[in-house]
Amino acid sequence: MFGVLALFWAALTFWLSASSDAQGAAGFLDLSPPWDKLYHAGNFGVLAALLYFATGRVWLAASLASLYGVLDEVHQAFVPGRSSDAGDWLADTTGALIAVLLLSWLRRRAGAR
Repeated sequence: MFGVLALFWAALTFWLSASSDAQGAAGFLDLSPPWDKLYHAGNFGVLAALLYFATGRVWLAASLASLYGVLDEVHQAFVPGRSSDAGDWLADTTGALIAVLLLSWLRRRAGAR
């Protein structure tokens, strides 16, 4: 179930990043700095959380989300009006790590009760 949701979320991310508009299909969001980095962190945090629930493995989920962040930035390099940004990938990876580490900690804490 969570694997399917992760695939859906990745496809949605791909679709949004395929837009020539710098704000993607989510044009109602303010994606000017620093909000763009928070958006990236949140988006890839959700992806990593879904991957974590699908696999049960912290580092696998974070690594897959980070790898998808790289692929997303490469993809954007070929979309007119978009650009590839290492800072975006760093925000993607940071959000993914924060999400899975927090979820793992919460799971351990809940299991200790």
